[in-house]
Amino acid sequence: MQRHVSVPVTEGGVPAQSAAPDRRGAVRPTGPGRAAGLVDTWLAPALLAIGLGLWAISLPLVDFRSMDDFGLLDRLPVLFYVSLLVLTGGFLVTLRRAGTSPGWPLLYCVALLIALKAAPAVLYDSVRYPWASKHDAVVNTLLGAGELRPYAALSGNMSAYDQWPGFFTLNAALVRAFGVESTAVYLNWAPIVLGLILLPVLVLLYRTFTEDWRLVWTAVWIFQLANWVGQDYLAPQGFAYVLHLTVLALVLRHFVRPGSAGRLRDRTVLDPAAAAVPPPTTTRQRAVGVLILSPLILGINAVHQLTPVMLCVVLAALCLTRRYRNLGLLAVAGLIMLAWDLTMGRPLFMETLGTLKESLGRLTQNSRAGYAGQLTGPGPELAGAAGITMTLAVVLFAGVAVLVRRRLVRSALPLLLASAAPVPLFAVNDYGGEMLFRVYLFGLPGAAFFAAAALVPAAGGARRSRGARVRRTVASVALPTVLLALTAGFLPAYYGKDAMYYTPPVESALVTRAIDRLPEGGLILATSGSFPQALHRYDEVEHWFFAEQELPENEKMLADPARYLADRLPRGVTAHVVLTRTQDIYTAGEGLLPPGGFTVLRDRLKASPLFRTVEEHPYGIVLAYTPSNTTTGGAS
Repeated sequence: MQRHVSVPVTEGGVPAQSAAPDRRGAVRPTGPGRAAGLVDTWLAPALLAIGLGLWAISLPLVDFRSMDDFGLLDRLPVLFYVSLLVLTGGFLVTLRRAGTSPGWPLLYCVALLIALKAAPAVLYDSVRYPWASKHDAVVNTLLGAGELRPYAALSGNMSAYDQWPGFFTLNAALVRAFGVESTAVYLNWAPIVLGLILLPVLVLLYRTFTEDWRLVWTAVWIFQLANWVGQDYLAPQGFAYVLHLTVLALVLRHFVRPGSAGRLRDRTVLDPAAAAVPPPTTTRQRAVGVLILSPLILGINAVHQLTPVMLCVVLAALCLTRRYRNLGLLAVAGLIMLAWDLTMGRPLFMETLGTLKESLGRLTQNSRAGYAGQLTGPGPELAGAAGITMTLAVVLFAGVAVLVRRRLVRSALPLLLASAAPVPLFAVNDYGGEMLFRVYLFGLPGAAFFAAAALVPAAGGARRSRGARVRRTVASVALPTVLLALTAGFLPAYYGKDAMYYTPPVESALVTRAIDRLPEGGLILATSGSFPQALHRYDEVEHWFFAEQELPENEKMLADPARYLADRLPRGVTAHVVLTRTQDIYTAGEGLLPPGGFTVLRDRLKASPLFRTVEEHPYGIVLAYTPSNTTTGGAS
């Protein structure tokens, strides 16, 4: 039933003040408030057009080819930053009428997604993210081979991608369907596509726990700003994440057990913004729901190795509540995961089990960020600091909501548990230095919801008390301040290392030529694998990324890199070393090599009689291993 708001009136019958938002976030002004409503009506589309227009005008001014220490951050013109400011202001305007016009906040959320993440897709003339290039290589190899090889001994343990092939077979089908050469044609647009797919999933998730559209859209806005971890590129994790949240949203919406809601359907005990618990479902309905969700759960297992673990952990956490104690669904999810791991994913699964003895319980080691070393240089250091600050800020505001809005937390407890559930995985494994980012990513939807609850005051009723007026006044200042601060934090966290992520096409062509020169069974050497085309022909050529180890060992290597490499090369192998500008930036920024170490490495290898220069350009050099009769490789 529609809930009406009582408005005081003057003797002349004119409202003394505009009505406060009702619990759905709707404001229906009368009298003088109607004029403000008319202003909002044209102001929202005007600010949206201005914001997107400024963003579009700013893009041709971006000199991305000259990126230096701060990546894309200091190459973005003032107009770009102004466009984000205008979009934020317009979004805040739409929140005033979010309950009656939810379409405008939606359009602003889409505009924010485009403004934040579409610039590389529009500007770059090559792949952003070296790892996206690796996934492109997997799709190309799959199309070339025409079969999956989950048990093949492929270079760099690349057979793991055939063990979880769902994402790559999907993209292989898209490449064939579109008639394009490879995924490189569209892969830079993956963050936009995945973000658009995720929007309705987030709305469904948040609407399960609140009827206040202001809270819903603010949570979506905060989620987008806080999603700086960069897992939405063309990768299995981004796609599996969408499937994971889809399953979670459907479970929270349609798997409520009968008699478990208690007083949570009584509006007198709920937070004004809270939604009543969804209608309960019978055992038969939930069994049908499990059958419907099983293909989605199977899809998650076919796409990614970690996400099924996250799903099972979240479902187990939900079982701690009477409302969502669905042991059958948890058992089905666990059995599907185990069946996949023991069949298609068996090689990597058994290898991972073998490492658990060393990693189990090592919280500090498992929560490290990255492979080795420490971030060095202004851009990487700023990006790291911004990411940490953003994480702490979101968690802090979520914590405030947990303390201040306890009635909302009581009804939205399942979402809180789902967000906290991945944290114990720190005690299990470091996931190649990625566990910290993955735990944050899977906890972000709930954290964004509760952070928004701390910033959006409870709606419903007129301004009855002085305390309520004070809270609304504080929120009117805090909300725009926090949104702008999160925007300021997102930009360095997301773009501060783009000098590592963008590689000129001529450099990628150099790498391709270097690998194409090698015969089948040849060996390509590079400091790291974080550059485009690094895994080109990975099914035919071996790869050794020799600097992906701890810094002390690399310092030892730099003393005599030619001898260090030669002593570890198999006898009789045809080996080429490719050293590029992108590797230089990456190894310095990630702390793999000491300052100036890459230059020392290149110069000493070039001067060594053990290596001959095949091709050299300002953006890279290719060296061939040419041992003499008395200096053969030591490894067999």
